[in-house]
Amino acid sequence: MGFGNVQRVIGFLIAVSSLTMLPPALVSLYYGDGTHALFLDSATIFLLVGMLIFLPVRHQKRELRLRDGFLIVTCSWLAVVLVGALPFLLLTSPDLSFVDAVFESMSGFTTTGATIITNVDALPRAVLYYRMQTQWLGGMGIIVLAVAILPMLRIGGMQLFRAETPGPMKDAKLTPRITETAKALWLIYLGITIACIVAYDMGGMDLFDAVGHAFATVATGGFSTHNESMAYWNSPTLEAIAVFFMFIAGINFSLHFIAWRRASMQSYFKDSELRVYTSLLAVFTILATFALYLTNTFDSFGASFRHGAFHVVSVMTTTGFTTDPFYIWPSFVPLLLIFVAFIGGCAGSTAGGMKVIRIILLHHQALREVRRLIHPNAVIPVKYEGRSTSPTIMDAVWGFFFLFIASFAIMTMLLTATGLDMVTSYSAVVACISNMGPALGDAGLHYAALNDPAKVILCVAMLLGRLEIYTLLVLLLPEFWHA
Repeated sequence: MGFGNVQRVIGFLIAVSSLTMLPPALVSLYYGDGTHALFLDSATIFLLVGMLIFLPVRHQKRELRLRDGFLIVTCSWLAVVLVGALPFLLLTSPDLSFVDAVFESMSGFTTTGATIITNVDALPRAVLYYRMQTQWLGGMGIIVLAVAILPMLRIGGMQLFRAETPGPMKDAKLTPRITETAKALWLIYLGITIACIVAYDMGGMDLFDAVGHAFATVATGGFSTHNESMAYWNSPTLEAIAVFFMFIAGINFSLHFIAWRRASMQSYFKDSELRVYTSLLAVFTILATFALYLTNTFDSFGASFRHGAFHVVSVMTTTGFTTDPFYIWPSFVPLLLIFVAFIGGCAGSTAGGMKVIRIILLHHQALREVRRLIHPNAVIPVKYEGRSTSPTIMDAVWGFFFLFIASFAIMTMLLTATGLDMVTSYSAVVACISNMGPALGDAGLHYAALNDPAKVILCVAMLLGRLEIYTLLVLLLPEFWHA
């Protein structure tokens, strides 16, 4: 195991994290909220700690293996989350405990959007910006960003890319070189973010809110600069813009790249996962709309459609924006939304959840098993887009499905053991492991009322969801540490 290389990369990332303190410091100076010293102190600490970790092993040049990539990804996420919690910890109002600061940081970088802050509107502008920035950086992935700059350290990036990229098919590269792939993804991510900022600004938000909400929308994070989230504006125009960009962010970014490279929309229409993703959104929107209308939750069919469609897209893309407190809606719709979060967006997107492509493959596998009951000796392959799916991929999908459900069940039981009620427990675990954010029960409005052990468990759930379980659990195997 190349621990020197692991230490080298982590030290470098922590040192570079000092640069992320500069934008919120500038925001603080611009608005005069008095928190610039907090961010500059954090930057200094990050730089010193990072260099202390990096310098002793700066000459390490051993080539990374796949197992090194898993260790680096997990340790780097933990390191970035822990150092990212420092600005929250240094705040005097609100005065956050260590667990609360780490929870807020973990929620930001994993793009979960679950918050323990009870009055977001009262936060200084720089802190509001910093919360949104953590989501934007976490959206495409800190490690994918690092892959684009790791050649400076003479370390290959494919091992890291495989460990961090969401979805079951991790070997496909958009460009011959992995660094070019990472750069291409980030450029597209940046371009969509800028377009979203412009749209929000034209739709009626001021520039500060437009930037913050664009960060959260494209990252499918869900943090807001206001307690009421998107309901603060009560604007169908802004909600439509949010729905459009949440939908875009939930699509495989490879398709965005191909469409941009070929200057053609054809790749979107040919993709099976995108068709299923769109169809599921349409079906769930219809169900939510009629449920809201028939239960008189809203006074018109139009209002039911407006709120139903917004929340279905927000939840399935695991963004977590709200236009109404859905946790108090009639029981069918909140339950529907919680299960929709299980599915999530497309593989290769910033959305969380199990991913649509896994649902498609599990569906095909289930149909194959039914057909084999009728034709037990037949060879029936599982096909995707007309091609037989590798047994290795199917094994990985089934393994992921089992681990996802098992993790959900275990953490739900652990939360109930801490004293939480069943509704709060299962919905909070779903919301965190799918990186969606809002839950039901005591976690409907925020997570401040939860006890510290529950928050720690949910931090683990958020990291499991962001790293798609395998990357984290593989470190628990004894053979991983051998040889």
